[in-house]
Amino acid sequence: MAPGTPLISARSPRVVAARRLARRSFRGRERRFLAEGPQAVREALGHRTADGGTLRELFVTPEAAERYPELVEAAEADGARLHLADPEVVAGISQTVTPQGLVGVCAFLDQPFAEVVAAGPRLVAVLAHVRDPGNAGTVLRCADAAGADAVVLTDASVDLYNPKAVRASVGSLFHLPVAVGVPVGEAVAGLRDAGVRVLAADGAGGHDLDAELDAGNMGGPTAWIFGNEAWGLPEETRRLADAVVRVPIHGRAESLNLATAAAVCLYASARAQRRPGGCRDGAA
Repeated sequence: MAPGTPLISARSPRVVAARRLARRSFRGRERRFLAEGPQAVREALGHRTADGGTLRELFVTPEAAERYPELVEAAEADGARLHLADPEVVAGISQTVTPQGLVGVCAFLDQPFAEVVAAGPRLVAVLAHVRDPGNAGTVLRCADAAGADAVVLTDASVDLYNPKAVRASVGSLFHLPVAVGVPVGEAVAGLRDAGVRVLAADGAGGHDLDAELDAGNMGGPTAWIFGNEAWGLPEETRRLADAVVRVPIHGRAESLNLATAAAVCLYASARAQRRPGGCRDGAA
């Protein structure tokens, strides 16, 4: 960013357009979403879509430009439009209580579900009826950490690009393929046709996760269906799965929250798949 770059006005059409991305209707129409903070901007810079870099615009305060010059330079080199702005302007775009001075406007990056299954995934998280954006982003982060090949959000789940979901993913949104708006029946059928065993995670499941591991049933390609935070999976979704599996509760806790249960299930599969005879046997 050249010295003496003028500050963009709060009334600029670019600022107005960016503020509107806080609303789902505008995100869907423009196929753009907000990524806030240096971590999210850094991860966005490492991601590309079919028509160019994912990061399309970057709003940055003078202080943040001095603190993160490498991000500003990388964004400029990648062709993103840069806007130097007062902290109040960036705060007006930001959806956080304490903005960090960097807000990126990114292109949607979800993939068609057909491409996800055509890639031969071995571990998939399916979010069915997940309504809380923070939980959705956290499960996506868990899936990324466990080495999942994709995440699928059904048409009954929260918007992937909700600012809270993007923040909760802590950059993982940019790391693995994601399909959105897929009817749960279509998701299950497509995964099963691709040779993936479909398991529904439910506290009242008839199969115990430990028993499944001990029986050697977890080493093949697997998709986990995770349900609503409050009421779990509806019966019609449970019936679609090859098995309904519960995480054993060895102590006195009533249950596990969604993100914790997802982490346990995904890591159980990841470990089983890397054992001798598993579908990732020999993988790093």
